Amino acid sequence: MGGGGKGMRLVRDESEFLSALESCKRESQAAFGDTNVILERYLVHPRHIEIQIMADAHGNAVYLHERDCSLQRRHQKIIEEAPAIDLPLDIRRLMGETAVKAAKAVGYVNAGTVEFLLDTTTTQPSPSMDVGASPDFYFCEMNTRLQVEHPVTELITGQDLVEWQLRVAAGEELPIKDQDDIP
Repeated sequence: MGGGGKGMRLVRDESEFLSALESCKRESQAAFGDTNVILERYLVHPRHIEIQIMADAHGNAVYLHERDCSLQRRHQKIIEEAPAIDLPLDIRRLMGETAVKAAKAVGYVNAGTVEFLLDTTTTQPSPSMDVGASPDFYFCEMNTRLQVEHPVTELITGQDLVEWQLRVAAGEELPIKDQDDIP
């Protein structure tokens, strides 16, 4: 529940925790009728990277690059850039493969966007890095639909994602099944 930074509190010291937690619970109860909260690590200088994925009912899944949504105001995206500027190729690959792996793990079929926070303070990856290794990036959410930002991905890939989505809904395989063939 929530979104847009609703109920977020930064706790820098253990002594602040209980009062911040109680405040979040009150806000959550008032806004959503529920006092459940989620605790997350605070990243000082994160990048918000979302990966566009597409999966069909035949077991095929690919990622169509990333969009950098790091420029935000009050936890709302202002600008999305694709491809993400200064994102090393190894990190792109790791994040893309992780997004596809997440979609396959739940048997997802459709267009979707897997969102991550990238910790910019961790060491840069080596060329031999496996999926799941450092640098640290953390799953935020998966949007199980095409987002309003999907034309950004269409512009950089030359692919019509709405057409892809309609083909998948009709039971067809993805138009491009091999990750290496994604423009």
